Amino acid sequence: MFGSIFYNLWGALIAFSIYFFSTFQKPITPLRIIIGSFVAGILVFFVMYIVRFLIAYVLFTPESNEDVVEGELEDNESDNRNEEDQETPTANSTVEFQDESSDEIAQVVRTMMDHEDDLQVNNA
Repeated sequence: MFGSIFYNLWGALIAFSIYFFSTFQKPITPLRIIIGSFVAGILVFFVMYIVRFLIAYVLFTPESNEDVVEGELEDNESDNRNEEDQETPTANSTVEFQDESSDEIAQVVRTMMDHEDDLQVNNA
């Protein structure tokens, strides 16, 4: 939730004060004014929970689905490109490692070492 219970208490205090001072000059009994003020304060106290929930909902909604879907598509495309790059055997013994994670580099080194072992076994 947005904020804390202090917002509820401030809302109740403001509602109590507004009701009290707006009805103070009217010809109503003081007990009825005080009871009405407390009722208004209690109602606003609970209404503030709804207001705080709505504020939190507006401020913390996730990004639109289009952005999320586009981001997932870009991730999937880059993953597919990486898989294709790993599947194609390279004749060069040197490989440039730009913007790759250490796990991917380790996997490439393992496959190169296995490839060299296979060549040595086949040549012997």
